[in-house]
Amino acid sequence: MSLIKLTVSGISYSHTQNGAYALILEEEVGSRKLPIVIGAFEAQSIAIAIEDDIRPPRPLTHDLFKSLADRYSIVIKEVIINRLLDGIFYSSLVCERDGIEEVIDARTSDAIALAIRFYAPIYTYKDIMDRAGIILNAEAEEEEPQEEEDNSNPYSGNDIASQVEQFLEEEAKANDFSSYSKGELEKMLNEALINEDYEKAALLRDELNKR
Repeated sequence: MSLIKLTVSGISYSHTQNGAYALILEEEVGSRKLPIVIGAFEAQSIAIAIEDDIRPPRPLTHDLFKSLADRYSIVIKEVIINRLLDGIFYSSLVCERDGIEEVIDARTSDAIALAIRFYAPIYTYKDIMDRAGIILNAEAEEEEPQEEEDNSNPYSGNDIASQVEQFLEEEAKANDFSSYSKGELEKMLNEALINEDYEKAALLRDELNKR
């Protein structure tokens, strides 16, 4: 399958959903973007990696991984977002040491945080982009070109910020488990752990703790 190269466009924070962030990736050639929900720690780690002039007083987990990899001559050559299952993105790190390549599974948020630190390219498969890629703000530009100068407000109704906000709100609704019974929550928690969906598992654990 053909690969599509992606670049990190930015990180958006939800003003209505506490602790919800969306990592926005965009195809290098084209107008589609790939929003991926990530946690607060991963958002911080990615933001720090993007901003070259920001350095935490102590290394973050991804910085520690980079230091260890450098010490033992391990290079991350590329990151591939290789699977989309039930709304969850799965990724792999293509690593090389002494001319030998190894492919390692990774959470997408971790993979992106490391890709930025290694200056490694990020790819996804065309079918994943076709399924999950969206075009932000395209309809507003096509339908109302005469109002282009009025769209400078980054929080206008049809802009990227509001669309990402809507995306995060829909994700939050999908992760609202308040209507499930305790038995259903425990079953869903086990399934999330088996599928290595630790973000969902944490949400389910928190809901169980409330009971």
